[in-house]
Amino acid sequence: MTKIKACIFDLDGVIVDTAKFHYIAWKELANEMGFDFTTEDNERLKGVSRMTSLDILLSIGKIEKSEEEKLAMATKKNENYVTYILKMGPEEILPGTKEFLDTLKKEGIKIALGSASKNAMTILERLELTHYFEAIIDGTKVSKAKPDPEVFLKGAQALGVQPENCVVFEDAEAGVEAALAGGMKCVGIGNAAILGKAHLVVDGLHQMNMQKLYTLNN
Repeated sequence: MTKIKACIFDLDGVIVDTAKFHYIAWKELANEMGFDFTTEDNERLKGVSRMTSLDILLSIGKIEKSEEEKLAMATKKNENYVTYILKMGPEEILPGTKEFLDTLKKEGIKIALGSASKNAMTILERLELTHYFEAIIDGTKVSKAKPDPEVFLKGAQALGVQPENCVVFEDAEAGVEAALAGGMKCVGIGNAAILGKAHLVVDGLHQMNMQKLYTLNN
């Protein structure tokens, strides 16, 4: 029986819903170029890097840009996004998150963040959650995007815990695949139809407790 010693959390869609701010920032960019970007289109950007997201956006608008133009656009999108997240506060934390993090702390379970976001530190500071995390692996520390397990393996390494003793919390299919590729247990947050490969799927962290976590020990 493997013992759970650490939990590694994705950020967007698990701890906080910053997806809405990403969506607004991408939509603004699309509208400036003269086409619409719908919530359905936005689903394609889940768990995807900034530059790949831009490529998807441009393909939807059937627009071609040079690499230089693309870098400028990605920077602009991020600046718009950051103006939104700088207005965030602890009220944006998703239900049950703090309670579950408190429980893990009491139980002596180590906690890390594994997020592709380059703004993860800013977001955690705005939410006043930084002190919960013993390791923060974000987009500034990894070179490979999910479904590559790099972000989670680095998290486990930083905590000094073997991958098989870690549980990953993820809301994107690519993230679930990354956790499994890294040899970790995975809890999917959201739609079971999309996250079915996870060992357990819940609607949010408000549905998590130690009993459910320990069912993953088997």
